Amino acid sequence: MLASRISQIKAKLLVEQPYFGALAARLELRESDNIQAFLSDGIVFQYNRDYLERLSDEALGFALCNGALHAALSHQNRRRERMSWLWQLATDYAINAMLVENGMTPPPHIHHDGRFSGMYAEEIYAVLKSEIQNEEYDDDTSNDTGWNENHRRHQQQIQHPDSQQAKAQNRPRMEVDTVIKEQQWEQQMQQALKQALQGDELPQGIERFVDLKSIAAINWREVLHHAIERHFRSDYVQIPPSKKLLYRGIYLPSLHSELLRLVIAVDSSGSVDGTLLSQFIVEVESLMIIYPQYEIEMLVCDSKIRSHETFCSGETLQVRLLGGGATDFQPVFEWIDNELFTCNLLLYFTDAQGRFPKKIPLFETLWITPQEVDVPFGSVIVLNS
Repeated sequence: MLASRISQIKAKLLVEQPYFGALAARLELRESDNIQAFLSDGIVFQYNRDYLERLSDEALGFALCNGALHAALSHQNRRRERMSWLWQLATDYAINAMLVENGMTPPPHIHHDGRFSGMYAEEIYAVLKSEIQNEEYDDDTSNDTGWNENHRRHQQQIQHPDSQQAKAQNRPRMEVDTVIKEQQWEQQMQQALKQALQGDELPQGIERFVDLKSIAAINWREVLHHAIERHFRSDYVQIPPSKKLLYRGIYLPSLHSELLRLVIAVDSSGSVDGTLLSQFIVEVESLMIIYPQYEIEMLVCDSKIRSHETFCSGETLQVRLLGGGATDFQPVFEWIDNELFTCNLLLYFTDAQGRFPKKIPLFETLWITPQEVDVPFGSVIVLNS
């Protein structure tokens, strides 16, 4: 069975190519009869079953790594104004060159050309664009006959559905889902690279795709999660005992999980743009996934509190991002004092350009900001890539 074979190959990659294997292990696969080989849109790896079944284990591992790297490296963030299909082709050449450089066996009909070895995707794009303009580029001569047109056509189908009504209805939820998945892939890539750095197992050529200095730096998400862990504990208790083996007269301790109780404030003032607001919301959604037992008081505030919602375990985050006025942090702290019996931790997502309370609160405050700022109390966690 192909599924069993893929699982075995993923396990083998984790041993032989730890970085690539860690990414391939979480790859979302989807079978499709509409393509000849395989492709990745940065989120989903689509494949033709007959094609994959004909590949050797080594070549199939290569294909999985190709799809995982497209997802993890977020090349769309670097595309800018370049032609979408040509940029996708250039990044495919760059990824495949790196995989070959690391001793992996490429399958037939892929984009691989030895002259692109060691080159950045941006450089490859410039070469391909120049050749097309000069009518020198012939895809049929590059060992990927019939694949590129298929890849291009179906990539466009993924990005541009025919039904305009479907696009209008699905875009908001699809965009949110895509952003969340990209964030999750980025976190996975960061973690895999950190482990590779610690074990001296970095893939050759990876510096052409990521800034290793930033990876080695302190990860703000880890700082945030460590702070949250101080207020969230899971422990074993004897009473009540675990019910799993009581019928056999065996008493085992049960796992007692305390709720993660948080107050989260989101700055919706005019100085916080839509992109930063979206990033704030994505990070809150990520916390709700990581800590499934939660009770979150969510406040949206500019110069006054614009909305308040309480979210309990399993509920979907739906926030009304109202505001656009001046920035005043005092209403959030006054609301906590007046409305909550107790508060241990406040996460305030903001650019920190506003009026602070004069009174230092008794609870821990984390200011999560896009850049380093001075605050009169609490700690600052700087959002960075």
